[in-house]
Order: sequence, then C-alpha cells, then structure tokens
Amino acid sequence: MKSLTQLDGVITQLPRGGYLVNTSAGYIQFGSPPETLKDTLFLPLGVPKIFILPMEHFDPKQGMSVAEIEFPIYFNYFLKKQKTKIYVDPAHISNMITVLNEAVFGPSDIDLTDEIFEDGKSYIPDLKKEMDFFRDNRNIDDMVELLPMADSFNIDEVKIIRNKDGSFTIYDKGTFLVEIPAHLSFKAVYNLGETLKEPFHPPEFGITCLGPSHGFDPEQNTSGFILWINKLGIMIDPPANSTLWLKDSNVNPKLIDSIILTHCHADHDAGTFQKILEETKVTIYTTPTIMASFIRKYSALTRIPSSTLKEMFNFYPLKINQKYDIHGALFSFYYSLHSIPTIGFHFVYRNKTFIYSSDHLNEPALITDLYKKGVLSEKRYHDLMNFPWDKDIIYHEAGIPPLHTPVSYLNSLPEEIQRKITVYHIAKKDFPENTFLKLARFGIAETVYPDIEKHEYEEAYRILDVFSRIDVFKTLPFEKIKDLLLVVKKVNFLKGSYIIRKNTKPDYFYVIISGNVSVTGLNDIEIKDKVYTTFEYFGEASILNNETRKADVIALTDIEAYAIDKVSFLRLISDTPVEETMQKLAKIRNELSWKVIKSNSIFKDLSSSQITQLEQLCKISKFNAKDIVQAKGSLQKYIYLLINGKVQRDDGKILDKMGQFIGDICRLKEVKALEYNYTAISDIEAYQIEGEKMVQFLKDNPGIYMSTMFQYQEIC
Repeated sequence: MKSLTQLDGVITQLPRGGYLVNTSAGYIQFGSPPETLKDTLFLPLGVPKIFILPMEHFDPKQGMSVAEIEFPIYFNYFLKKQKTKIYVDPAHISNMITVLNEAVFGPSDIDLTDEIFEDGKSYIPDLKKEMDFFRDNRNIDDMVELLPMADSFNIDEVKIIRNKDGSFTIYDKGTFLVEIPAHLSFKAVYNLGETLKEPFHPPEFGITCLGPSHGFDPEQNTSGFILWINKLGIMIDPPANSTLWLKDSNVNPKLIDSIILTHCHADHDAGTFQKILEETKVTIYTTPTIMASFIRKYSALTRIPSSTLKEMFNFYPLKINQKYDIHGALFSFYYSLHSIPTIGFHFVYRNKTFIYSSDHLNEPALITDLYKKGVLSEKRYHDLMNFPWDKDIIYHEAGIPPLHTPVSYLNSLPEEIQRKITVYHIAKKDFPENTFLKLARFGIAETVYPDIEKHEYEEAYRILDVFSRIDVFKTLPFEKIKDLLLVVKKVNFLKGSYIIRKNTKPDYFYVIISGNVSVTGLNDIEIKDKVYTTFEYFGEASILNNETRKADVIALTDIEAYAIDKVSFLRLISDTPVEETMQKLAKIRNELSWKVIKSNSIFKDLSSSQITQLEQLCKISKFNAKDIVQAKGSLQKYIYLLINGKVQRDDGKILDKMGQFIGDICRLKEVKALEYNYTAISDIEAYQIEGEKMVQFLKDNPGIYMSTMFQYQEIC
C-alpha cells in the first residue's frame, strides 16, 4: 500500500482510518489509527503537524487505537525538528501523557531485582541509565503540545465546533468547510502477499514473516513474525492488522495461542490487543517491567481499569536468563540495548538454535563509547560485545543508530555469520545489494522451514495436543487418555467430499486437525455459515442419541482429521465427565442453538468453537404468559436467550426478537440487582444460562467481554 500523493479535495478519508482536512492552517488530521503516517508521507505538505483526537481513543471491535500519535510525533520532532500539536478532550489529557511517556521514554521507575534469575553469572543491567542516555534530557513537552479542546476553538483562522454527538463542524476564514463524523474507525490496510488456497498446515518448526520493515515505510508491513514450534504459533510483536492478515491468508487463529511482547513501541505492540480480543485467551510472555508498562499504556488509552485488562489474557512473567519450555522449545530471554525496556531471546528446539535480537543497538564502536561514558557497567559491556553469533538461525533488526543496529555493521561480519542472518525492521530500499545477509520475506507462502531432526513419538504428541485443546476433553481421566492413543486414527477428505450424509447410521466421531467443514440440513433448517474448523469436533450427537445422522457434513477444504469409531468412542467417554457434557450438548445441538446465539447482538460474531462453548452452558426453559421471568431488585441467578415468544420490561420495552437477552448482561457482570421485572406476555421458550457461568464465559472470551463494556446502550 503506497502513500497518498494528493488529496481528494478539502476532506480526505485516509486509507487506514481518520480524516485529513486541508485548511488555511495546514493539514488537520482527525483521529490517528496506527500507521496513518504511511498514508500521508508523500502528500504535498507531508505528515500533519496538527491532530484532533476523538472522544474515544480505542476501537473495541478492531482492538486498535485510533489515537496512535507516537510515530507522527517521532517524525515531526526528529526529522522535521518541529513539535506536533494534539487537541484532546480536557478530561483525557493526563491519559494521553501516560500513553506517550510509556511509549517514548518508558517507565519512570524500574526495579529489576526480582526479574533476574540467580545462576551465579547474572547481573542487573542499569536500564534506567541506558534509557536516560537515549532520552537525552528530553521531555514530552519538548516534542508535543497537548491542547485541551473546548466546545469551540480556533487554530489560526480555522474554527472548530465540537458537537454534542462527538462530531466536528469546521469553518475556515468564516466560511463553512466540512463536517467530521463522531466515530473515527480503524481500517485494515496491509499487503496480503501470496496466499494459500487451502488452510495453512503449521510445521513442526518454521518462521512466518508478518512484516519485514519499520513504521516509516509505506511500501511494506511493519516488522513482526510467527514462530511455529510443534505445529503451534507464537506471535512476536504482532504489528497492526496482523490478526486480520492471518485470516485472509487462510491461517486458523486457534493455531496461534501465545505472544512474546518485546517492548511497548507502537510498531511492536499495536497488534497485540487485536490478537487478545480475537477469540479465547492467549498467553503473553514478557517481563513484569514490560507488562506493567503495556498495562499502563493501554489502560490510559482505553480508559479500562488495569485490573480488568489483566483479566483478558494469561500473563506469563519472565525472568532474565531463566529457561522456559514453550511448546517444546527451551527459551531464554535477555534485555537488549534500546530506548525503553526491550527483550530479545534465544532458544533450542531439537537440533536447532535460534536467536532474535529484537530492537537493539548492536554496534561495537557505539557500545564501547557508551561504556567509556559510564552508561554501561563492565559486565553489561562484555555481555553486549559478545552477541551469540554461533546460533544456527539469527533474526536481527537493523535501522538508524543509536536506537538500532546499522545494517552496514551486519554487512561487515564474516560471510559464514552473514549467511545465518535474516534482517528485520529495514526498508527494502535500504538493504545492501552486495551482501550474504537475507532480507526477511513477507507472506504466508514465504514461511521458512528449517530442517530439524524427527522424534519417534511425534504423532502421539500431536494427538494429545489436539485433544487437550478441546474444552470438553480436558476432563478426560488419565487412564482414558491412554486408551485414546489406541483407538484414534488419522483420516483425510478432499474438498467437496461428504464426510457425513444425512439419514445414515452413525459410524465415527471426528476431530478436525486442519480444514473447514460445513453442517447443512440440521432439523431441515438451513443455518447460515455453520462451519466447524481446526480443533473442533462433530458426529457425536447421533452416536450418543443412537439415531441416524441429522445433517450433512461437507468438506469445504481438504480435511485432515482424527476419527474414532462408534463403539470405541462410547467406551472411551463412558462414566466420565466428557460423557455427561456431550450428552447435554447433543440435545442442544439438535435445537436452534446456533441460530439463537447468532441472533444476539454481542454473540453474532462468535466463532464456531465459541458457540460450542456457549451451547454447553444452555438449558431450555419454558414460561407461561404472565410469568415473571426475572424479578426487579434481585441478583440474576440466570440469564436467558429468547427462542420464541414475547417478554415485557417494566419500562415498557418489548423483547420479542430471537436471541435477545432476558435480563441485564451488564448488571450481571457487575453483580448489581435488576432494575426491572421481565414478564412473559405470551408463552415463551428460552435458553437458560447460569449467571456465574455466563460471566466466566465472557471473561474467557475477551472480545465479547469488551463488547459488553463499549455497547452498553445497545445490549443493556
């Protein structure tokens, strides 16, 4: 995606979101989603120096900031030697100061005492002294003016009126110019690269480049990558749009269950919340120092309490130099040399070693100069001077010093070292022509597959891993798990094949390893987009109910699956919690659960696996006309999803649409008593869900949980 070179007129909607208005005071940008700087680099007046931020600084649907002003500030200050003016709601100026301080200068206080693993060789690096060197006595006020927005204010001869609905009316020299809408959304813009026709099959070991370049390059995606280890993905600093890009690249999101967050610059953390909100909880690996900075930054940005943000993912706190087993690889982490706390890492997986520098100044002359100036201790100096070039695979950043490693230094290394290095964080135009270095190549089709030694029990490991990722099988007793290895077999189906035909006798239970299937004709009702995918199962209902198949299951792609024959399946789950859960689910899946759930305003975008989770909580309830379904003043023991019938609230609101909540999901979450009676005015059917289990479901699915916070008026 190239930068714009001209405007559409007075107002231009930027490709990545927000609006640019051409005024007598210069360009004024309304809203600033990530990477909009790339949209404006080559305009006649260049990157704007005046920004007006909307009331809400975060787009919860996309999991993205619409107030990412960090990179425009860098560009204007370091390259143009000018301040950026940011107009902000007065109540949010302190929040924006917090965001910028964390991103630009890092934490104000650092104590690494409990972050260093004691192995007799470790030392505590003085990150504060290093950060102070890079900061060079600068303050936020030197780089940016944060100005409070009044209801009406002037920028030179431009008058801006902030309307009650959050929109803006603009006059220039007394003449009406344009209206700017209240909602300034983020738009996903990215190079897709070469994609795959069939779903991506993750390797035992591989590396997929999410972006090879930096935040000022309009030609390429910003840097980040995925490590594939034991067929599962770890996202390293997911850039903006990476989660959406992966979906478009035919990569199932459930294959990626964790993130390594190296630091809190916008080009490294912008896509993190997008992944957090995608489906079920992910695990984030980083140090407590970096995590605390990330939470402060995003709590200020979203205005969500830090305690609530922490509930949205699993945090795995790292200690420097301690060994961590992640998906079978043995990782170790270290603090690199950068302007804010930043970690790099190396690991051993089977017969391969790998190191990632992260953002890092790795140039001996500059490191020596810092040592002579007293910025680095002797141990830190020797540690930095002895970068482990002996690793088999080296992923190293490059950029402009002193924040980054000059590519000229990497290109001066011996040929045998250069041949092991893949360079990240650099524009293609800046990469040397005569070199043995490799430039990271973007795209799922460019995934690198290093040769590794094979293990004897890989398939057994894979079977156990797949079944462990299915909620219902997590309660399977150990003695039954041993039986699982004896009865499961791998099967394959070509795209378009009928895996199950309606009205036939049930013979197998299936778990999808890779691919997508559609379920059609269930109860003779066509349900749109009923698709099951990786780590999901089907075929259990007819086996458990001892009846013929109720639907066709067709392979939408080539399918790889595990199959268990009917007799073995029944024996495997007999007298276990799995049997009880599946019996209940088999009855619900024969009803309209999918359609009812998809009709709900906050559940309409649930994935098939999330729907299965919710179906496990549902129980059909019936009420007669005039029954009080929910009582005013009570705490909700249950919440209901309406199947059919009509309910009236005390305030006169009628609930008669399939999937509507009978009750108040927001007050349930906040443990507050109901404000109204909910009375059936006809006979009704509804799915009953225990209140505590519903709240836990929301917490286990952060995107839905956040929807309940940002869509209060719509759902409550």
